[in-house]
Amino acid sequence: MRCAYFDAGVCGSCTLLAQPYPAQVADKERRVRVLLGDPAGLTWLPPVTSAEAGFRNKAKMVVAGTADAPTLGILDAHGHGVDLQGCPLYPAPLSDAFPPLAAFVVRAGLTPYDVPARRGELKHLLVTVSPGGELMVRFVLRSTEALARVRKHLPWLREQVPALAVASVNVQPAHAAVLEGDREEVLTERTTLRMHVNGLDLHLRARSFFQTNTEVAAALYRQATAWADEVAPATVWDLYCGVGGFALHMARPGRAVVGVESSAEAVASAEQSAREAGLTGTRFLAGDATAFALAADAAPDLVVVNPPRRGLGEPLSRWLEASGVRRVLYSSCHAASLARDLAAMPSLRPRRAQVLDMFPHTGHYEVLTLLERD
Repeated sequence: MRCAYFDAGVCGSCTLLAQPYPAQVADKERRVRVLLGDPAGLTWLPPVTSAEAGFRNKAKMVVAGTADAPTLGILDAHGHGVDLQGCPLYPAPLSDAFPPLAAFVVRAGLTPYDVPARRGELKHLLVTVSPGGELMVRFVLRSTEALARVRKHLPWLREQVPALAVASVNVQPAHAAVLEGDREEVLTERTTLRMHVNGLDLHLRARSFFQTNTEVAAALYRQATAWADEVAPATVWDLYCGVGGFALHMARPGRAVVGVESSAEAVASAEQSAREAGLTGTRFLAGDATAFALAADAAPDLVVVNPPRRGLGEPLSRWLEASGVRRVLYSSCHAASLARDLAAMPSLRPRRAQVLDMFPHTGHYEVLTLLERD
């Protein structure tokens, strides 16, 4: 993939862009194998690769410049805006929305937040595209001062961007490197974006997490479900379940599936998806995954874990080791924390693994591992 911003030295976010893509993927798999120690009895499936361009379903655009000439992109080392509207990582539905969004900033008089001066209102534009081409747009503001103007001019934006399905304002008042705040004002009748993945509609609310690369996420869910179906568990836990991707894919008649997630919004999304799909044997709980496991009377047949970068941590790893659960599916975005967790669960041996290149041109990846108890 060629990128004019990278070539000009104005954006270095894709740190591996100068390396041929096949070499990027091979190097990621080598690093993961080294971190996991490549133990005996572990079978590696071929890596899942991504499209090299146009694969991101979400744009996190810092808004800078002025209310008359905003930039959408990143900040340079001095806190000034670098416009990246032509970034080749974004598919056409996202790229096509950026010029009207920049025009909306001008039309609504939204002053970009000046980080060095600590003044202004509009901090970020967060834009997500569904597989069907619909958009969710979130305006991250410093306060509610501009909320009325966003509401007033939203009909104009919807005329310019017919694919706009969900719009909201997020309030993030702190002068800190924090993407969003706790308050969300949804401005449209629709409150969720439908992410149609492998025949399932996963509902995405404004503050819910979803994998950045839809196609590779679909492959991740398919592989995890195939491994689960081979052993036909009667009971499944999906810990750190997000909007229910793993849990909803693994739902089957006669199989009891429980998803646990700390985000109440994500749980509401998962419940909505389960209702619409008629998956009556699947339920979701808002709460801490570790606390849920430690309070349980018995372990299920299969546990799926998809923790944040820091990993499971010692309490949950210890519980899994002592629980007697026969199999664990561990989806990790950081093999170093995965390796630490595996060291705390010596009875659960890695039997199969696969690297999925969710983030081309960077050092990041996803690795899916099937663990089985000796």
